[in-house]
Amino acid sequence: MQQTKKYLLIGAAVLVLGGAAYMLLRAPAEQDKKLDNAQIVKTAVAEQKTIPIKVLANGYVTAINTVDVRPKVQNIVRTIHVKEGQFVKAGQLLFTLDERSDQSNVAKARAELAASQSDLADAELTLKRNEDLLARNFVSKAVVDTSRNKVESLRNNVKANQAMTESGNVALSDNRIEASISGRIGMINVHPGSLAQPSGEVMVTISQLDPIAVSFSLPERELANITATYPQGNAPVKVQIPGQPEVTGKLIFIDNTADTQSGTIRMKAQFDNASQKLWPGSFVSVNMVSRNVTNAVLVPAQAVVTGPEYKFIYVVQPDDTVKEQKIDVVAIEDGQAAVTGLAANARVVVEGTQNLRTGGKISEAKDKSAAGTKASVAPVH
Repeated sequence: MQQTKKYLLIGAAVLVLGGAAYMLLRAPAEQDKKLDNAQIVKTAVAEQKTIPIKVLANGYVTAINTVDVRPKVQNIVRTIHVKEGQFVKAGQLLFTLDERSDQSNVAKARAELAASQSDLADAELTLKRNEDLLARNFVSKAVVDTSRNKVESLRNNVKANQAMTESGNVALSDNRIEASISGRIGMINVHPGSLAQPSGEVMVTISQLDPIAVSFSLPERELANITATYPQGNAPVKVQIPGQPEVTGKLIFIDNTADTQSGTIRMKAQFDNASQKLWPGSFVSVNMVSRNVTNAVLVPAQAVVTGPEYKFIYVVQPDDTVKEQKIDVVAIEDGQAAVTGLAANARVVVEGTQNLRTGGKISEAKDKSAAGTKASVAPVH
């Protein structure tokens, strides 16, 4: 009897120990099961800071000043003093026309001027003698009046000849065609012996390359932002040629009307171009900061989920569950979304939102990429 009782006690102890061991082994399994049911995601922390909003456009390079060179008078081209593609300075001689006829006219006008001046000098001496004789009553007053009228007539004649000489000099100077601006000349369309005409083909075109301009168009809705951000109108503008670094200039022109068909406004920016990287007619990519959003709450753009009715973000709760948070997107810049309706420092789901639901359990991915770090943006310039 005692032996049986002993066996029963041993059996009961074995059962107790087995049950305890079962419970100990079952707890980690249950924990692992709960972890297995959690959605693996990557998260980020929303930040609050000022973000610059850029606008992008396609533009083309254009010379600030372009001059079509034509002669003032019809004449034969005698000498060409420049070469195609040459850089010239304002006042530099470009062409000389046949000036022989104008030189002859100038020489004739000078001779007539000299003759009239000589006649005037003789008439003035005669007038002086007659005035002296009148004082001694040797001549009548009528003789003096006649001499005085002759002097006045000859003085007017001298003035006319002086004007003719100056006119001849102007006509003679028109045969020397000089550059009115500094810049680069294009193709020369005349040759020695060609007849150049004021209404004919352009002799050559001069384009100013430094500084140079870029023309582009922006949506009319950006006008209010630009004028509010830059009251002086000197907004910084950046352009880039494929394969080249960005070049920074400033806004110099906003058109006074918007295009009713495209809803855009034409603008122009000026750039220093001593290195001549920008060439008239070239297409460039234009970007400029139209406004700054202050104290914006920023999250990675991929965190924003577009639902059937509104946009929202999954916000991680203290118990590692998620909750839908309705938001409005103010702007997206450099992969960052500025949103309203979300508190700063909120932890949001960036990757793994496809199968999430409100109340769903989440688990942070062990290999956290840059998406799991705090959102960052370029500094405001």
